[in-house]
Amino acid sequence: MRTSPAALTPSWTVGDITVHRIDEVALPPQTGAWLLPDATADVVDGQEWLRPDFADARGSLRIDSHSFALSAGGLRVLVDTGIGNGKTRANPAWHRLRTDYLDRLTAAGFPPDSVDLVILTHLHTDHVGWNTREVNGTWVPTFPNARYLTSRTEREFWAGHAMDEPRRQMFRDSVIPVEEAGLLDLADVPAGGTPVAPGVRLLPTPGHTPGHVALQISSGGERALITGDCIHHPVQFAHPSIGSCVDIDPERSEATRRSLLGSLADTDTLVLGTHFPPPTGGRVITHGDAYRLSPVPAARPAP
Repeated sequence: MRTSPAALTPSWTVGDITVHRIDEVALPPQTGAWLLPDATADVVDGQEWLRPDFADARGSLRIDSHSFALSAGGLRVLVDTGIGNGKTRANPAWHRLRTDYLDRLTAAGFPPDSVDLVILTHLHTDHVGWNTREVNGTWVPTFPNARYLTSRTEREFWAGHAMDEPRRQMFRDSVIPVEEAGLLDLADVPAGGTPVAPGVRLLPTPGHTPGHVALQISSGGERALITGDCIHHPVQFAHPSIGSCVDIDPERSEATRRSLLGSLADTDTLVLGTHFPPPTGGRVITHGDAYRLSPVPAARPAP
C-alpha cells in the first residue's frame, strides 16, 4: 500500500508556527566532494556524530535539495524553490529534472495558488528553480499570487556580474520571468535584519553570495533559523573553515559561519539546514573547539 504524500511531510513547531520540509531530491553522492572539497573522508571520519544521518560509511556527505513552507500572520510562505523541473542545466544531476515537488507542496497544504510570499535566500540555480514552470513552451511564475522576495544587494550583484552561459540560462528561465511579471521585490537587509512577516525576519549572512540571507522564525518564545547556503552541511559545524567551491567570497563566508554558529551555540534555537539530509533540524552544541549538530527529528503526520 502506497503512503500518501501528506504522511511523508516532515515538520517542526516553533511556538505557533509549523515549518514543513518540502522534499525535492536527494543529490548524488559525488555532490559533497564537489561542493565541499575540503570535507574529505578523513575529516568526516574524525566526527563520528555525522554518521549515519549526514555521511555514509565511506565518508561521503549526504546532501539534499528541499524547501521550507510555513504560515505566519496569515501569510503562506515558501523559503527557496529548489532546482525545478525540466530546466536546461550544466549539472547533470539537475538537468531536465522530474520530481513530484509540487504534489508534495500541495500535500503539505500549500498548493501553488495559495502561496503569498516566496523568500529566496540567494539567487543560485538550486534555490530558484521552482520560481517558474513551463506552460505551453513558456516559463511562467509557479506562484502567481505570491510576491517573490530577495535582498537588493543580491539582485544588484548579479545584475553587474559577468555571468557564464549556464547562469544566464538560469536567470532567463527562473528569475527574469518573475521580474517581468512584476512579482519580484527587493529588500534592504541591515545588520540587525529586517522583518518580512509576523515572526519572520531576514538576517544578512553574506559570503556565499554578497546578498545571501538566512531566515529567523520567532513565535511563543521559541526560535528557529533556516540557513540557506551560509551553512551547506553539518560537517561545517565541526570545521567552520570548510567552505563551498562556489562561495563568492570565501573569507567572508567563513566569518559569517563562525559568527552565526557562535551566536547559536548552546541555545534553544532550532537550526533547519536547506541542504541538510534528514533529520535536517537540530541545535548547535559546543563540541571541542568547535560545534556539532544535536538532531531534532521532524514530526510526521499519521497516514
